[in-house]
Amino acid sequence: MRHGLSSFNLEERIQGRDDLSRLSDAGLDQARRVGQALAPLEFHAVYCSPLQRAQATASELLTVHGSPCQPQLSDDLLEIDLAPWSGLRRQEIRERFPEQERLWRQHPENLELDQPDGRRFKPLLELMEQARRFNDGLISRHLTELDGTATATVLVVAHNAILRCLILQLLGLPASGFRRLRLENAAISVLNLGRAADGGIAVQIESHNGTAHLGVTMPPKGPGPRLLLVRHGETDWNRQGRFQGQIDIPLNANGRDQAAAARDGLAAVPIQRAYTSPMARPRQTAELILAAHPGVPLTSCAGLVEIAHGQWEGRLETEIAEGWPELLQAWKVAPETVVMPDGETIQQVWDRSLASWKQIVAGLNPDETALVVAHDAVNKTILCALLGLGPAAIWSIKQGNGGITVIDYPGGGDAAPVVSCLNLTAHLGGVIDRTAAGAL
Repeated sequence: MRHGLSSFNLEERIQGRDDLSRLSDAGLDQARRVGQALAPLEFHAVYCSPLQRAQATASELLTVHGSPCQPQLSDDLLEIDLAPWSGLRRQEIRERFPEQERLWRQHPENLELDQPDGRRFKPLLELMEQARRFNDGLISRHLTELDGTATATVLVVAHNAILRCLILQLLGLPASGFRRLRLENAAISVLNLGRAADGGIAVQIESHNGTAHLGVTMPPKGPGPRLLLVRHGETDWNRQGRFQGQIDIPLNANGRDQAAAARDGLAAVPIQRAYTSPMARPRQTAELILAAHPGVPLTSCAGLVEIAHGQWEGRLETEIAEGWPELLQAWKVAPETVVMPDGETIQQVWDRSLASWKQIVAGLNPDETALVVAHDAVNKTILCALLGLGPAAIWSIKQGNGGITVIDYPGGGDAAPVVSCLNLTAHLGGVIDRTAAGAL
């Protein structure tokens, strides 16, 4: 999680790793709310930046949570070093350093600054290396200790820039992806780490930038169009773990409840347009959500239909393992290499889903918000593309039934997207996504 609202946040000052900024009263309240939201979880370790705004957040959070864990301070969780700018208001930086400020907003990986000792450095690239060190240490200390069944929950309390770099490093993304993620004060992100079949590290973003525990459904919309990407509610086949693909299975009772919960969560969010896969389960989900937004037109997009599993459709994984054991294993470790028997490849889904997404974005005005309801594979390919990942990385993204993802285009539909939130499921109960795992 990111630390709570600080004095410098309130004053719109650059903090960096300067330790003059303190946790505000509002920030203390946010920390308490995080402690309450995380109460069902048992922490096996807690790591914290040594800067006082982060330490105060961790201390207040753990007091409310009741965890016996003591925070382990790590210099590798320090915030980005913006020493020449520290303490200055953002408006001052725009006025005094216009070219550098523009570079920081548009291409932060290329920003160079001068240290007091005369050393010239690139702050973001140094922070990415710092993030790599922390991640390597975390994996070495915790993941290597676990057998195939044991689990551990680790809490990390730090800052906006370093947390984004931790995520980029885990996903194998470059520093140029820094602006593709948004992170609010006291927001919670959940990442799942495990051993991959090839012995490497498997990483999955379960959720990102959740703020429901603060009473805020999602971050406020700024300039540019916004899209709310939702996965359909649960079906009986999701619950059973059957591969449904393009067989038109409707929502079950729990799926309708999930769609109704998404409707309630989005009731106060202005929505001007809506788009859906033509299949029953996303259309039913979209219609239930739009019950709180009467008059919003719902458009079907053929390109958003779920992946065709061919001969796997309607089968359980155990049945597929009997008939296609090698292909199923390849699907789990290298999905981009698999051609479904009489079905589709991930690349085919990628091409058509991205084409539909781009068409939707191009048709939105800057002040509009659109709802898009689709499927697991479709949503994953879209999100991989928006984050800068490839088709091989679809297992790195989780999409729970009824989960909500928020994509902003602050520079307009032709500019780079920002994943403001990913797979929010707090409206379904709790911080952790407990929707049916099911088959893709």
